Amino acid sequence: MNQLNQQHCEACKADAPKVSDEELAQLIKQIPDWKADVIDGVMQLERTFKFKNFKQAIEFTNKVGDMAEEEGHHPALLTEWGKVTVNWWSHSIKGLHKNDFICAAKTDNVFAS
Repeated sequence: MNQLNQQHCEACKADAPKVSDEELAQLIKQIPDWKADVIDGVMQLERTFKFKNFKQAIEFTNKVGDMAEEEGHHPALLTEWGKVTVNWWSHSIKGLHKNDFICAAKTDNVFAS
C-alpha cells in the first residue's frame, strides 16, 4: 500500500462504502496519533495538536485549510489558544472513508513541517 500522505482523495458520493472494521484496523496503524471515535453518532478521526501560542495555532489551521482545499475534502477545525483539534469524516456517507485517513496523514505532515 502506498503511504497515505502520498495519495489523493477521490470523489466520494453518498453511496460510497464506509471503511470496514478490518480496513479501519489497518489504516489507523498508519496514523497512530489519531483516534477513531463516534462523535454525534458519526465515526470520525480526531487529533489535537499543541502549540506555544494562538498565532502558531491559527497558522496551522490555515495550512490545514489550504491542504483541504487542494484535496477537495474538508475537516472540522477548532482553533484555540495553544491547540487545534482536527476532525476528519466524510459528510456524504456519515462515516469514515479512505479519504479521511489520507487527509489525516497529510495533516500530520503539515504539523511536522
